[in-house]
Amino acid sequence: MMPSIRTLIVDDERYAREELTYLLSKFPEIQVVGEAENGETAILQALQLQPDVVFLDVEMPKMNGMEVAKSLMGIKKVPLIIFATAYPQFAAEAFRINAVDYLLKPYDIEQLKQAIDRIEKQLAPPTANDTPSKIGKLAVETDGEIDYVLVTDIIYMYREERVTKIVTGSREYDVKLSLKELENRLEAFSFFRIHKGYIVNLNYVSRLTPWFSGSFQLELEGREEKLSVSRNYVKDLRQRLEL
Repeated sequence: MMPSIRTLIVDDERYAREELTYLLSKFPEIQVVGEAENGETAILQALQLQPDVVFLDVEMPKMNGMEVAKSLMGIKKVPLIIFATAYPQFAAEAFRINAVDYLLKPYDIEQLKQAIDRIEKQLAPPTANDTPSKIGKLAVETDGEIDYVLVTDIIYMYREERVTKIVTGSREYDVKLSLKELENRLEAFSFFRIHKGYIVNLNYVSRLTPWFSGSFQLELEGREEKLSVSRNYVKDLRQRLEL
């Protein structure tokens, strides 16, 4: 049995939050851990409560739901997003940022059930039958040509201005994909985010050196540069690396 799905409700209208909380109470797998009435509070709540899913209104003052969702893509534990709104015109934009579902007010209990089913499928641990193969290549398009890069050859990836760089032992590739998109594609392999701007292949890590304010510097086999490890990621990184 799956553990309770930790849920955050974000809506600037109190009655809308209360209605959704009531409807979600009919699903025993859902645990509402918090509410927020604006975008800024929603981001703080997400950082503190680490919900599995956020039900997010679109039209809110100051910081709208789309802006909140994009901000949540950058936190350590990225929650699943379900937009819950009275405005159908934002659906296309919602799915461009990988929303699980887009619910229209007033809520339909059957549509809510379908949304929760989707959440459960995405949060369910992989089984032996559906775990992706560890052998694969990443398609990298350069000047109209497509190079297929062996995933095990990738040492690290980083973001520079509006371009993502993929570094291998022999060359460096520029791609249009965001680091988050690459992280999702490579989740079956030994990659780990050490900083908002860096993802490394754990197989190449050779040394971790204390730096300052709880952060560390990372050394990689075959590379002279040292990468900064944010202190928020140090504990999890060590758990992944050490026996």
